[in-house]
Amino acid sequence: MGARSLRKARGAGITALFLVLSGCVLTGCACQAQPVTPPGSSTASGSAGATTGPSPTRSAAPTPTPTPTPTRSTPSPAPSSATPRTSPAKPPTGLASLSLRQRMGQLFLVSAKADGSNLGATAASLQGGVGNFYLNGRTSGGVDATASVVAQLRAAVQSSQAVIPPAVATDQEGGQVQVLRGPGFSAIPSALQQGQWAPADLRSAARQWGSELRSAGMTMDLAPVLDVVPSADFAPQNIPIGHYQRNFGLDPATVAASGNAFAQGMSSAGVDPVVKHFPGLGRVTANTDVAADVHDTVTTRNDPSLQPFRQAVQSGVQWVMLSNAYYDRIDPARMAPMSPVIIQGMLRQDLGFQGAVVSDDLCEAKQLSSLSVEDRAIGFFNAGGSLLVCANSWTASRMLDAVVARAEADPAFRSKAEAAAQLVVRTKSAS
Repeated sequence: MGARSLRKARGAGITALFLVLSGCVLTGCACQAQPVTPPGSSTASGSAGATTGPSPTRSAAPTPTPTPTPTRSTPSPAPSSATPRTSPAKPPTGLASLSLRQRMGQLFLVSAKADGSNLGATAASLQGGVGNFYLNGRTSGGVDATASVVAQLRAAVQSSQAVIPPAVATDQEGGQVQVLRGPGFSAIPSALQQGQWAPADLRSAARQWGSELRSAGMTMDLAPVLDVVPSADFAPQNIPIGHYQRNFGLDPATVAASGNAFAQGMSSAGVDPVVKHFPGLGRVTANTDVAADVHDTVTTRNDPSLQPFRQAVQSGVQWVMLSNAYYDRIDPARMAPMSPVIIQGMLRQDLGFQGAVVSDDLCEAKQLSSLSVEDRAIGFFNAGGSLLVCANSWTASRMLDAVVARAEADPAFRSKAEAAAQLVVRTKSAS
């Protein structure tokens, strides 16, 4: 998700009316004062997926120590590993009773400021049919304040339709990418630090972090990052991931073991993990949030760096987020969210993924600036996408308008969009 760059969040005054309306960051990736979005341009040199240094020594994880919050209890955890789900053949209960616009609204995840500062704009988008939301930015208000924001946004969804509850997400990776802080939330270390723990310890810690999210009303965490940064020397140049220590390690095996331990811990707490950013952002040097024409020139369709994603799919993860980069050795003409080769060929066919395909932010990322907002939405769903992340409430409503209009005019597109809506509803209902 997901996600404005840290550099931009720290440095520049966040421009624009758009940000006032929506809150600036992508879901899939957030860093520092604002959530960061995944992306990058130039790629790392060297052989794909190779590690140039030893894997960090694993150590026991420190016991999570959230600030106590007396008014909330921790939910009972679910099983300790993600289990593959079997999708029923018939449409999810209640979906058929919704209008076309409400059904298409299930395809969108719109941003809201975690501190509640843009509730009006996000609520208007949700009341207009958008079916899901995520919290971005930063808040230190704690569990109770966050739960209050979530409750108000849930009420906005219910004012449109009360049949299907929304997915409620945030970016809670750890380190510089932790949206929710304050009483009741642990201070989560960076992924690079988490990657030094034994997987069992990380799984246990993530279960605690997931319980905190669940107490605040979250149903999804836009984490973990499964991108492989090829070396310690390259990490500082890898702006979206390595620069902020969002990677669990420097080789596919370490990232797979730690990333999937994190995912399993979240799942056991009743929070769906969203693994990201397929097919990987560990080799780029620019951030697609603030740069256009970002290319990975190294990664191949059968790259060793895909191991963490392959293992996550085999473990039963149900949400996979794409990057916004181009992959020159896979589909050089199309960005990942517009690429049937990446979505249908690699993710579904090669890896066997049957869950929901989530975009990174398609509304504010500069990488998408050559496309109209309408074409971004239509292109994503035509390529096989399931859930579109949008960091701008007004733009999300425009995209929904475009999807409804295309569905009314184009039976083939409508069939794809209806199937995607069914998949999203089934997947979030299984949580």
